[in-house]
Amino acid sequence: MIGISKLYCATVEPSDALRYGRHSNQLPSHLLQFSKDKKPVVVWNITRACNLKCAHCYAHATSGAGNRELDTSEGRKLIDDLADFGVPVLLLSGGEPLVRKDLPELASYAVEKGMRAVISTNGTLINQQTAKTLKSIGLSYVGISLDGMQSVNDHFRGMQGAFSKAMEGIRNCQDVGIKVGLRFTINKRNVTEIPKIFDLIEEMEIPRICFYHLVYAGRGSKLIEEDLTHEQSRQAVDLIIDRTQKLHSAGKSKEVLTVDNHADGPYLYLRLLRENPERAAEVLELLKMNEGNNSGRGIGCVSWDGHVYADQFWRHHSFGNIRQRPFSQIWTEPEDPLLLQLKEKKKFVQGRCATCRWLDICGGNFRVRAEALTGNVWAEDPACYLSDEEISQTL
Repeated sequence: MIGISKLYCATVEPSDALRYGRHSNQLPSHLLQFSKDKKPVVVWNITRACNLKCAHCYAHATSGAGNRELDTSEGRKLIDDLADFGVPVLLLSGGEPLVRKDLPELASYAVEKGMRAVISTNGTLINQQTAKTLKSIGLSYVGISLDGMQSVNDHFRGMQGAFSKAMEGIRNCQDVGIKVGLRFTINKRNVTEIPKIFDLIEEMEIPRICFYHLVYAGRGSKLIEEDLTHEQSRQAVDLIIDRTQKLHSAGKSKEVLTVDNHADGPYLYLRLLRENPERAAEVLELLKMNEGNNSGRGIGCVSWDGHVYADQFWRHHSFGNIRQRPFSQIWTEPEDPLLLQLKEKKKFVQGRCATCRWLDICGGNFRVRAEALTGNVWAEDPACYLSDEEISQTL
């Protein structure tokens, strides 16, 4: 996760992270990526069921619930363990989390246990009463997925009217005072929608937008040919930076982030090095604190059936199941060699990643993409768009 607005527009300074001591339990949510202890943010896919059929769904969501979903009591036991372990944020996802009837009870319990609870949703099920319920729970944030304006989004979501219903969900959240943001997965079919999404967050006064690079997992593994070329990725990131800067210059501050391609960090730094060397030096310190991709360390995932993964895209490789061992034990006393390696993955990456000058601030990027394309989990990430010259140790 690269905070474009934080880094490029100087909404966060190195001292902001340092003055909190950089421990997860002390940091506000907007600084968690700079934590030193890297207690994991946990994504819990509480159900496989979904009311939509998104083309790039990493979870292969279905119309019905998955096999052996954790029940409410098992969910509360999981939350107890996560809270005791010191997990700062629990992200409730799916499928579509709002399909699950006990979501309010589970989210409320997480808040009671001292965690920040957020949900990732398609937004189509957030009516006025649901929004009031979510507000009463004390949710920190609701992230609503859009992949473009009406025709493009509805095509990706597999349902006509999904865009309109998501807009209604956004307005219902805003009406009750819930912080709401957008999630947008970039690919060749919708990259031209990025300016329209910026117009939308400005017009609707939406405070946050996350632009996700495509990860080849779940149904997204069928869209590899739809991923941007390296040059298109550079152009898209430049566009996101430019539009973010335009908003901030106009006094309309928005939190803008890119997610799932940590090449964005060095790319932004190199651009700043040309434009504002003084700020570039500060950004480099923040990127070092961020440490790049944290799958298996700073982020983890629990599936609907209790399996534990390095992140939400790693469903083909489970590290254990919370029905047999608590998440905290699976995470800190790994029995799986891959999890041990991921915690020190800079020692194992190959190809360009192994000699890249940005390895300490990129973390080797996404191993799932490398494995999906090459069959080798330690190969270089094919989505890294930095040139050989840009990653050279002698630059």
